[in-house]
Amino acid sequence: MVEFIASASFGLEGIAARELRGLGMKNVGAFNGGASFSGDYTDAARANINLRCADRVRMVVGRFGARTFDQLFEGTKALPWLSLLPKDARIPVSGKCVRAQLMSVSDCQAIVKKAIVDKLRQRAAVIPETGATFPVEISIRGDEATVTLDTTGDALNRRGYRTWNGEAPLRETLAAAIVQLSDWRPGLALHDPMCGTGTIPIEAALIDQRRAPGLARSFASESWPGWTEAYAQARMEADARFNNRSFDRNDSDRQPSISGGDSDAAALDLARRHARQANLTDYVSFFNRDASEVNMPEHSGAFICNPPYGVRLGGEKEAEQAIRVLYELRKRHPGWSMTVISAHPGFERVFGARADRKPRVYNGRLECAVYTYIAH
Repeated sequence: MVEFIASASFGLEGIAARELRGLGMKNVGAFNGGASFSGDYTDAARANINLRCADRVRMVVGRFGARTFDQLFEGTKALPWLSLLPKDARIPVSGKCVRAQLMSVSDCQAIVKKAIVDKLRQRAAVIPETGATFPVEISIRGDEATVTLDTTGDALNRRGYRTWNGEAPLRETLAAAIVQLSDWRPGLALHDPMCGTGTIPIEAALIDQRRAPGLARSFASESWPGWTEAYAQARMEADARFNNRSFDRNDSDRQPSISGGDSDAAALDLARRHARQANLTDYVSFFNRDASEVNMPEHSGAFICNPPYGVRLGGEKEAEQAIRVLYELRKRHPGWSMTVISAHPGFERVFGARADRKPRVYNGRLECAVYTYIAH
């Protein structure tokens, strides 16, 4: 059994841990910055392919005390690099230091790289670094060093369907988290009245289809020795869940109503392109319609959206007008819940009601809350 870390943004650690438990991982525990679990290479491949709200999956190579550069060098060199890295491995090293005696990130990176190369030279005098990439991270917190290998490569929000971005895009991992924090569930109608380029409806559709978000992309560790079969097994399992999803529903022939609307025609054009690239053209609908004009035909459902905050785009007046429009939208649909992510400090005051739930998250560097109002 190997220890792995699924890193996640602030506020999403618990969701990442819940997803890992849902995948059957062992020894799952959430902590500030992510969730840890134990498993083998196939478990790590499953995590990479299936996690919706985590950023990366890192394999823990070792932990040790490091109050001096000598301790950092010797501790790193003592780790089992000969069994992990091929002779031609590319070894980029990144790092971070928090409340530690060793606070020079660049020096720590250089020392870790030198220690790994010295260890590999026990096997060969020359390390060409022309083969597969093995990204190493050195993290020092409170004088304890943790050395990990990044198994993911491009961050997990890179699903592959979003190749064009509009203004102030919402990351796919955060969009999936907002959907999971809402009162929506698969099979229920969902509408994003300010959908922009469509990330929230698309992520909801992937959840509804039980389609693993990483099923169509590649990962850094796929080319590592001993990992090819692990990914083949994990992909086969994920593909089976997607193809057999209809057997989990009594109404398997009914497609849920998942849609988005926006007054920005250019943003909607990008949303439709993204849906097409995600093979969801017939699954998600987009309408050129202002939120103030929305009247949904379904008696019940969930509104989920990411309106202007008055920080990145537009001003405070525009943000507050958007909030008031959402309040009126909720009044017109008493059978619908509403979930809104916002960085506006007076959201509830402007909206005119206290939220039933409001966990904190970060959208980039902006501290936000995810306000959920349950159906009347």
